[in-house]
Amino acid sequence: MAEVKFDDVSKVYEGGIKAVNNVNLTVDDGSLLVLVGPSGCGKSTTLRMVAGLEEITEGSIYIGERKVNDVLPKDRDIAMVFQNYALYPHMTVYNNMAFGLKLRKFPAAEIEERVRHAADLLEIDALLERRPKELSGGQAQRVAVGRAIVRQPQVFLFDEPLSNLDAKLRVQMRVEIARLHERLGATMIYVTHDQVEAMTLGTRVAVMKDGYVQQVATPLELYNHPVNRFVAGFIGSPPMNFLLGRLEGADGAVRFVSSEIQLALTPETAEVVKGHVGQEVYLGVRPEDIHDSAFFPGGEPADTHTLSVDVVEPLGAETLVYLRVPGEKEAVVARFDSRSTPRVGQDVNIALNMAKAHVFDRRSEESLTYPVEERTHAD
Repeated sequence: MAEVKFDDVSKVYEGGIKAVNNVNLTVDDGSLLVLVGPSGCGKSTTLRMVAGLEEITEGSIYIGERKVNDVLPKDRDIAMVFQNYALYPHMTVYNNMAFGLKLRKFPAAEIEERVRHAADLLEIDALLERRPKELSGGQAQRVAVGRAIVRQPQVFLFDEPLSNLDAKLRVQMRVEIARLHERLGATMIYVTHDQVEAMTLGTRVAVMKDGYVQQVATPLELYNHPVNRFVAGFIGSPPMNFLLGRLEGADGAVRFVSSEIQLALTPETAEVVKGHVGQEVYLGVRPEDIHDSAFFPGGEPADTHTLSVDVVEPLGAETLVYLRVPGEKEAVVARFDSRSTPRVGQDVNIALNMAKAHVFDRRSEESLTYPVEERTHAD
């Protein structure tokens, strides 16, 4: 296995379209890095440059100690798993998995050993004599992964491999890929637009937007300490709520004030943002930090507000409640305790856990709550 390093890597297409901008990343040996972001953010292009399927316009990519900018894809010692599986329809599962090794003139005994080992890892031993048309989507995906495993490459590349599967099967395959990474100890780069996949699979996650890497961190660091409003809104389901207002201070305290709502920041948050009093900001609060005040964790809340219920989505153990805030275009989403049973049109008293609130500068949309610890592009 080997580490992968991006050194000021950019990709410019014909017409001056810059798809990837000055990416600096190191994927540690044996780690799983997830590239996540909306469609068109540059994540697949970044992966394809590692594979050699896209030329690098600027910068360098290293696999181990070797610079691979001008190395042919077949000589990069990587294996790629595609979204569409790319299995040969006329070949059996065994031959699909063995084909690449046969091209490289591996001895028959070694091919047999590698294919059987990969089939055992993926629990597809009983499928080796079938053809792709006889496989379910999940089975075909396992075969595609098995074909990569038999190569025993330095780096595995996954390009949205689960997007063609149904929701239940995606969850199962996520677990399988996580187990596979644990067993192989392999270096993997995984591309997805699904932030749940990113959070559950990645050793580290790189969030991309418009060709830039916005933040690289562990899943929990991204969730708890997003460096800007984009990352805060992209990571988390349902996404973080944002209210526009300004910071006002008096007697050492700082409050967030909008046209209809006033909220006291905690002393810890106030200390960090006190230099921005008087400025317009976004207050960010996750749905799980908005509670029915009757069931507020930790006792009586300091501030409560009465809001009208717009939509209710019961999920069993919890309920998503969409609340109308006067003066705001979009409803605020709250994740209520299942003991709370609000109805559409009803007024409810809500309380926010301000210890977990985030403050973002309105103009730059950078976090004012947490210092930027790891940044991969300059403003």
